[in-house]
Amino acid sequence: MTLEHETIAVFPGTFDPVTLGHLDLIHRSARLFNRVVVGVGHNPEKSEMFSPAERVEMLRELVDALGNVSVDSYAGLTMRFVEKAGGNVIVRGIRDGSDLRDELQFANANLIVGDLETVFLMTSEQHALTSSTLIKQIVELGGVDTKRLRNLIPDSVLKRLESRLRQTR
Repeated sequence: MTLEHETIAVFPGTFDPVTLGHLDLIHRSARLFNRVVVGVGHNPEKSEMFSPAERVEMLRELVDALGNVSVDSYAGLTMRFVEKAGGNVIVRGIRDGSDLRDELQFANANLIVGDLETVFLMTSEQHALTSSTLIKQIVELGGVDTKRLRNLIPDSVLKRLESRLRQTR
């Protein structure tokens, strides 16, 4: 079976900070779709550790070798960003049943309002419990050797986290 058109997947998220789980999903998406656009969005319910420009820069460095992946930031509705990017499918990672329940609501809304399909990718076992929010809480509350986060985030992101910690102390 061949597709009649190019499949452009958009992987939206806050990526604050970028995790190894995010990168795993980006790499897997790059194998499945003609093009992948990573969309760095803003979630008003979350406090940001890194600016959108910093997150875009980190992601671009990390996916530079993937020829079919690009990174951009956006504000507003994900559905509008997907349209602007020329996307025809949204990719979301699912870690557990709670993620699935939450993501189903967004997927249904995007399908009904924006006529956009959502593809769910299960996270790899080693990343099933990785959460940017949890990483931020660990870093912000301190008392942990940040080197221990190497199993959760790329080294380049860890360096930026450590630098941010030094600035805030």
